[in-house]
Amino acid sequence: MLTRRQTLQALGAAGLAAPLLTACGGAYSTPDRAGDAGLRLVEADVARSAGDPQAVAGVVDAMRALTRDLWDAVGASRENLALSPYSIAVALAMTANGAAGPTQRQMLDVLHVGSLARENAGLAALTRTLAALAVRVDLGGGQHADIALASANQLFGDRETTWGAPFLTVLGKEYGAGMRTVDFRNHADAGRVAVNRWTAGQTHDRIPQILPPGSVDPTTRLVLVNALYFKAAWAQPFEKAATQQGTFRTADGTRVEVPMMTNTPRDAVYLSGPHHTAARLPYVGGTLAMTLALPDPGHESDALADVLAGLTGNGDAGVRVSVPRWTFRSPTDLRQPLIDLGMVRAFGGGADFSPMSPTDPLYVHDVLHQAFIAVDEAGTEAAAATAVVMDEMSGVLGGHELVLDRPFLFVIHDIAHGTPLFVGRVADPS
Repeated sequence: MLTRRQTLQALGAAGLAAPLLTACGGAYSTPDRAGDAGLRLVEADVARSAGDPQAVAGVVDAMRALTRDLWDAVGASRENLALSPYSIAVALAMTANGAAGPTQRQMLDVLHVGSLARENAGLAALTRTLAALAVRVDLGGGQHADIALASANQLFGDRETTWGAPFLTVLGKEYGAGMRTVDFRNHADAGRVAVNRWTAGQTHDRIPQILPPGSVDPTTRLVLVNALYFKAAWAQPFEKAATQQGTFRTADGTRVEVPMMTNTPRDAVYLSGPHHTAARLPYVGGTLAMTLALPDPGHESDALADVLAGLTGNGDAGVRVSVPRWTFRSPTDLRQPLIDLGMVRAFGGGADFSPMSPTDPLYVHDVLHQAFIAVDEAGTEAAAATAVVMDEMSGVLGGHELVLDRPFLFVIHDIAHGTPLFVGRVADPS
């Protein structure tokens, strides 16, 4: 059944009239309400699942494998790049719950998922675990620091389309995702604006536009969105007085002058592998960290694979780190990379998303991703969003030092599981 009370509450807060919501043929749908331009919230009346903590390790392993694949597919350029493997994996897993047959199998293969039910349960448990890391840390002396880490999921579905009840149920139960109905058929751009407004709100305006103009049209039936926001201070901040101008060499040999921060964080560790040297810098509270890695020339992909495999490993205490401040936003269209990785049917004429909508033949039109990252002496702010657009077919302390004065990699992750929340390359911090 539909959550009438939650619908009324959500719409009442916005000052909108609540529409009648009907279930047709075992699936949820919304009737045609001409002239009603308001968003309407449709949810399955199910309790949010706690998930399966035993499945978390497999979910993180799959996420790391997806990270490596996507890096090889989109990371070959020499430009700044940021991705959120967590956000991408969640958005695609939600979409896979609406797929069937070979379409779903290809999606799960690309996601490195053997059992979708186990992936759902593992992601539900992991999301709860990560949410619990958003705490206020007592620094003593009446001072405190807040860690922000929040993920949200939302569906924006065409109001005239019939939606599969099991599809809405599993997304409500495992992902906490309700559906806001919009009029894509007659007011596609208004629907696009609604998606962007929600995403901007969830990411504190760091991702103001996940859907650019022209990304949806009257054939669009559904947009599935995950948004992720993170902000935390370093456990041991960099002293601004120690920041000095330094030279950063880009991949083509260009030298740029940038402010270089230097610190010897007390709890940081030095790491190394066959193709890189790295340092893990904890954030306040000690449950989250950023690993900064300097890859050997020509071995960036190998270095990233080594870093991902060692996110929870031990290292040597004591490392002096010099790193530039940086801020950038990185939009990435994942359609072709996912096709190249084997997710072919979802984007083409053979797509089967009948569990998502039993009446409308849907396919994935695009997968749009965007990440924001800002790093300075105080800490890090990062945000990401992934939108899957579904259309209807028409036819020194320890003797170590790490100087990041050329293109380097970063991974923001939790300490317990090594979940790659954000990964990226800083090619030019200027």
